Amino acid sequence: MNKSFGIASSVIIVFLCLIYAGIAVSQKKEVLPAPNGIHIPEGYKNWKLISVSQRSDNNTIRAILGNDVAVQAARSGQTNPWPDGSILAKIVWQDAIHEQWPTATIPGKFMITEFMLKDAKKYSATGGWGFARWLGLEQQPYGKNADFVQECYSCHIPMKKNDYVFTHPVIMP
Repeated sequence: MNKSFGIASSVIIVFLCLIYAGIAVSQKKEVLPAPNGIHIPEGYKNWKLISVSQRSDNNTIRAILGNDVAVQAARSGQTNPWPDGSILAKIVWQDAIHEQWPTATIPGKFMITEFMLKDAKKYSATGGWGFARWLGLEQQPYGKNADFVQECYSCHIPMKKNDYVFTHPVIMP
């Protein structure tokens, strides 16, 4: 095989890979905002862990992440109330049993991405929090209209004395 054919083949392969990558990126479906206009916050997958939880009523595992404002509040114990600008992300998976360790629970099927955004003035009707939820890996916005937040808020009312938040930030050494 001559050298120019090898270089040309490599260039073509790289070019085709770039085209394929561009097509894959361009075909990525845009995630629509929640019915109340809240968008999924940019970069939330890189936020820091604030806590974890497991719900036995619906067999789910949750990782609770926070933006920088929320993480600073959690680490300094300033969460009642949480400061304006705090955003909590709750990433939810169905419980699954580890195939090699049957007493261990691990994340299974991805279920939901949920957010709580603290803005005491903007969201005064819902305890100072904006709520949003997206379902499944497809990230379908939850709720038929903006009134879905009343469902979220009513669930959080029992936690009024804790600024409407169920999450207990983890203590780390």
